[in-house]
Amino acid sequence: RRFRIFNVIDDFNREALGMDIAVSLPAGRVTRYLDNLAEYHGYPLTIWVVNGLEFTGKTFFVWARSHGITIGYIQLGSPYLNGYVERFNRICRTEVLDLYLFNNLEQARKVTEEWLTIYNTERPHEALNNMTPSEYKTLKQAA
Repeated sequence: RRFRIFNVIDDFNREALGMDIAVSLPAGRVTRYLDNLAEYHGYPLTIWVVNGLEFTGKTFFVWARSHGITIGYIQLGSPYLNGYVERFNRICRTEVLDLYLFNNLEQARKVTEEWLTIYNTERPHEALNNMTPSEYKTLKQAA
């Protein structure tokens, strides 16, 4: 059975904040997931999203407005406008999704969560002076 993944990434420090996996990702689920992430990370000033139904409807718009979040929409056919996320999606696809045949959604969640930890804590990024997202975040918080 096919499933979808909703990736949430902090463009500033390249940290992958979370990946929600489900058969369907309607706006209500997306906003609940973002609320859960905000409990730990806080709400962003801006969210960049594609023009999917979950991001163009009233539910998402009202949720964003209620939290003072500006929505930036990426034009269709212009993935270069969101290059970092596109790169992250490719890496996730080649390092996780293409390597496994998942038996259920829980297994997919477990494997991707383990990979996400490695991505954030062990994988240096050239754009972050060869630090991991976790190291960079810690450095910036200390400054």
